[in-house]
Amino acid sequence: MAINENEIAALVQQVLKEMTGGAPTAQKQCCGNCGGGSIPKTARVAMLTDLKHFDIKEYPIPEVGDDDILVKVEGCGVCGTDAHEFKVDPFGLIPVALGHEGTGEIVKMGKNVKVDSAGKPVKVGDKIVTCMIFKDNPDITMYDLNKQNVGGADVYGLLPDDDVHLNGWFSDYIFIRGGEFGSTFFNVSDLDLDSRILIEPCAVLVHAVERAKLTNILRFNSRVVVQGCGPIGLICIAVLRTMGIETIVAVDGNEQRLEFAKKMGATKTVNFMNHKGIDALTAAVEDAFGGKLADFAFQCTGSPVAHSNIYHFIRNGGGLCELGFFINGGDATINPHFDLCAKEITLVGSWVYTLRDYVTTFDFLKRAIGIGLPIKELITHKFALEDINEALETNLAQKGLKIAIVNK
Repeated sequence: MAINENEIAALVQQVLKEMTGGAPTAQKQCCGNCGGGSIPKTARVAMLTDLKHFDIKEYPIPEVGDDDILVKVEGCGVCGTDAHEFKVDPFGLIPVALGHEGTGEIVKMGKNVKVDSAGKPVKVGDKIVTCMIFKDNPDITMYDLNKQNVGGADVYGLLPDDDVHLNGWFSDYIFIRGGEFGSTFFNVSDLDLDSRILIEPCAVLVHAVERAKLTNILRFNSRVVVQGCGPIGLICIAVLRTMGIETIVAVDGNEQRLEFAKKMGATKTVNFMNHKGIDALTAAVEDAFGGKLADFAFQCTGSPVAHSNIYHFIRNGGGLCELGFFINGGDATINPHFDLCAKEITLVGSWVYTLRDYVTTFDFLKRAIGIGLPIKELITHKFALEDINEALETNLAQKGLKIAIVNK
């Protein structure tokens, strides 16, 4: 059948319309550095804008550079440092995006990002955690701290606010900056969400125990006292137990926490509320060890009174690791003659962790779970991002153990 010119023109117009508007366009070739899913233009951030008050702000998501990583946040633990910042702003950071115990999924990354800080390959979809930011101090080295410790390094979640804003894990997305910014991160895709949320606080204790081992006093058959059974003290007990140390006495004033200490591996507990005066408390600790004092002690409370007391629990020639004072908790009173010199106590301080401790922590968590320690039961409360003020108030009230923000 013959077709006239008008019909041909109409047919061509219809084909062109379908090609440009009516029909699906061809999918653009993916570079492999984005997830192919929908990334929003903005992200919510819980910004601490005043004492005891977060506002949920919304900020544009920056363009991801060649060395950067965009992470969709899955969850973040609430640290005691977050609680102190929430309550009194000791670091003078307000306004600030907090949250440094976080984890999430890579949704986009720059073309230069190939491996994590341990050399493990990474790709979009992998789960990661961040560690230290090494950018300002050349005397700090990442793995071999021959010059000084990492006390001067930064972390995401305690950075001054800037034009990026996505600087803390209490958010929908966090922007991990590469290049000279000095970010470090690890691929932890083989761990579940709760385990990943616990990595940062567990690394604090892995580091503390490594510091304690330098004294050559902490051994398999050591009698160890752990003072303070908040999350830090309880994790300390778990780390010791995974090392094979079995004689552990936990000291605290809260019976529920002392009961959990037994689940984590403590053999005996002492409630200091039941003993008046340091002599009576020391006698109770000694009795818990079968008439002997501790070979080694970990002070995990941040209380000056607790620090003053703990020397009494340690035998002559014993050791002590102090790790409770992450902020200035005030001066402690000791008698250098009786507490240190006459007893020849070996004292070490512990501050946060190194990159090597992070890698060790991944294996610690697997080992703790493998031997049946209820490590993940430390997370007793989970809140949505919009309920972050309630989450921090819950932490300050010492309700439960580890509080976490978990995104939907």
